[in-house]
Amino acid sequence: MRELAVPYTTCTHCQSLILRKGQALEEIGKVAEVPFDISPIRLGTRFTVDGTEYTAAGRVRWGWSGGSWNEWLLATPGGEGRWLGEAMGLYMLTAERAEAMADPLARAFAEGRDPLVGQGLNLDGIAFEVSDIKQAECLGSEGDLPFPTLPGWSMTNVDFRAPGGEALSLQRDANGTSAWLGTWHELSGLSPRALREIDGWPLPAALQ
Repeated sequence: MRELAVPYTTCTHCQSLILRKGQALEEIGKVAEVPFDISPIRLGTRFTVDGTEYTAAGRVRWGWSGGSWNEWLLATPGGEGRWLGEAMGLYMLTAERAEAMADPLARAFAEGRDPLVGQGLNLDGIAFEVSDIKQAECLGSEGDLPFPTLPGWSMTNVDFRAPGGEALSLQRDANGTSAWLGTWHELSGLSPRALREIDGWPLPAALQ
């Protein structure tokens, strides 16, 4: 199995954010501990989707004016990474789609001009419409991650929906702008293993 090639990791003992530079390690600050929640996922939880194995390698907890959500960085045996969004018992597995950034709306967003709810973007012949725009701030993080989650790290997130249930997100932060195409899943449909045990919350039969 190839190691997930991301530059940052969080020390589980002191919450130091460590930057990997080749064989060298550099502490660049402290990150906030992830606030308590009742997510059944934890670092090391494994999933199988369409024959591909994934392992939860990192997590960012994002907060916005209306609540918060988790984004889990998943690693594959080949070393690729994908994100699993988790909010209110719903899960969206996403893969980066850089070609979506060629759309005029996406280019304008990358330049700092936020779209309006209802505006459209086309990808793979699918017409997506903006459903939501959030200004989000990192509340805490753990594990391995591709960007620094120091206090104050923030992003603008634009969610799109399509009539067939497809989902697309554009995210803009200090490192740039990216596009992510996703599919919605129930937790049981991800075939999870090694879930977190929560006192007073027995796992449903479908997850045991």
